[in-house]
Amino acid sequence: MMSCNSNKEEKQKTGPQEVVKVKSDIDKIEPPHWWTGFKNEKLQLLVKHPNIGSATPEISYSGVALEKVHKADSPNYLFLDLSISDEAEAGKFNIKFKLEDGSELFQTYELKERKKPSDEYVGFNSSDAIYLITPDRFANGDLSNDAFDNLNEKTINRSEDYARHGGDIAGITNNLDYIDNMGFTAIWPGPLLINDMATGSYHGYAMTDFYKVDPRFGTLEEYKKLAQEMQNRDMKLIMDQVANHSGLEHWWMKDLPFKDWVNFQEHYENNKTDWNWETVKTSNHKRTVNQDLYASAEDKKNLSDGWFVDSMPDLNQRNPYMANYIIQNSIWWIETLQLGGIRQDTYPYPDKDFMNDWTGAIMEEYPNFNIVGEEWSYNPALVAYWQKGHKNSDGYESNLRSTMDFPMQGLIIEGLKEKDSWDKGLIKIYEGLANDFVYANPQDLMVFPDNHDMSRIFTQLDGNLTNTKMALSYLLVLPRIPQIYYGTEILMDDFEKPGDHGLIRTDFPGGWEGDAVNAFTGEGLTEDQKEMQPFLKKLLNYRKDSKAIHSGKTIHFGPENGVYLLARQNENETVVHIINKNEEPYELNLERFEELGLNGKTVKNIITGKTFTWDENLIFDEAGSTILTTKTDD
Repeated sequence: MMSCNSNKEEKQKTGPQEVVKVKSDIDKIEPPHWWTGFKNEKLQLLVKHPNIGSATPEISYSGVALEKVHKADSPNYLFLDLSISDEAEAGKFNIKFKLEDGSELFQTYELKERKKPSDEYVGFNSSDAIYLITPDRFANGDLSNDAFDNLNEKTINRSEDYARHGGDIAGITNNLDYIDNMGFTAIWPGPLLINDMATGSYHGYAMTDFYKVDPRFGTLEEYKKLAQEMQNRDMKLIMDQVANHSGLEHWWMKDLPFKDWVNFQEHYENNKTDWNWETVKTSNHKRTVNQDLYASAEDKKNLSDGWFVDSMPDLNQRNPYMANYIIQNSIWWIETLQLGGIRQDTYPYPDKDFMNDWTGAIMEEYPNFNIVGEEWSYNPALVAYWQKGHKNSDGYESNLRSTMDFPMQGLIIEGLKEKDSWDKGLIKIYEGLANDFVYANPQDLMVFPDNHDMSRIFTQLDGNLTNTKMALSYLLVLPRIPQIYYGTEILMDDFEKPGDHGLIRTDFPGGWEGDAVNAFTGEGLTEDQKEMQPFLKKLLNYRKDSKAIHSGKTIHFGPENGVYLLARQNENETVVHIINKNEEPYELNLERFEELGLNGKTVKNIITGKTFTWDENLIFDEAGSTILTTKTDD
């Protein structure tokens, strides 16, 4: 174990200028490469090779020091602690492994130059509108990658809800113009890393290699191309990551490095060949134990250590090598794809102290970045617990900027479907927004009408087009980061089997050759779909440049007589959103809203383009949403 000297003579001898003969003797080394110029100079390499644990590694490269070597419980692993100083330059060098029999193995490792400094990574925020895509179900841009004989799931079958359908990265890239023109500024594709599972692998949440793109989605180069094409359009790419679990067929499950690499590992290792539900505990999914003052140790352990499902081993983030592995993997993908954000799956399930370390390590390196964590709870107190800046009674201080606003999502559905009374209907939406005092930064919450795990918004609202438009327009003017699921713009639904995940993730019409309906061109759409698509497009594109919506002051007035008004204001603009549930013509007296300062001003309907003077009354002919702006010269 040795490191180089940093003097001029040694640098000329072994520095980046030296031509390195590339060697690949080692089966696996992760991360597969790294970069110079990070604030954190530490790097831990996982080395996997038969009996490598008995080898003595050596590195000689200017600015790189091999500080410590760690053996694992398995003889087939080594973990190398490197320090990469600011003197290190981009280049390749060989790591030498001296074996006990005197032989040597060599592995070439590369340090790359970063494309931009950390502070130039700007994460998604309230000025963005995010398009969520299930990649397998959006568009098949490359028929040649539909199936591979060397993978466990070998075929595609579009008639089967839980089979692969063939959507891929090329399908997203080919349709960026459509997404951009719709008015979205960011895309969150579901996980694109390999899921080499026997069945149900289309969704992507059972990774079997955290550094490999699933070939059925494409290649790493295609992933990079998607990222670059989005940057060319000033759009942000959000990566869906999973720190809680892997897939059962992950390569390391055949030879786990440590006895505590995954939780309940002792049960798994005793029964690898005949695994069943009884051998390993699955999670109790009681996420409240993270905050519950009275939660039992047993319930806490079963949440954080239990496997999410029987096919997804629960990673033990209390193992320091696993912790480093997950953190470095996230940073590797940020750099590789120049990401504009991360969505972290099942945020409350892993060890919560580790999740804080993980988020903190990323935000320390990228101070303007953003991460949203999934906390599927309809209780604002539970969601608020995870957000940075929230004062928690147990002293837990989170580094997470954004959480998912399930509470608001649920209340919007209830409020629109219920008949209005003193405690039902619009009052629920109004009081839901009034709960923003619970959050440290409400504008950093991600709000949505639906997502890949719940019934489509059109289904939740019983196929009511008017209510669907009201739900979407309302959440798009809230002090939030809005996310829209692909197909919402054309009223995709799951009426046949409400809540069925395979059906929720239906193929986007027009994404496959021969589709009778094409939502990209409008061919074959119904009249309701043709009404919904431009409605959302107009609102999204207006939202792009509205500073009042992005960051303005929020004022709302308690619902009365089936009408609820919310306004967003800054010094240059006022945007007014009105929900009217009255089916018959209704005249709204505007005197109550005098504090908005709109009396006598000209306002424009963002959807219809019509202008009028804000005066005494506003007449609604039918139920629906009305979105007005004082910017009338556009």
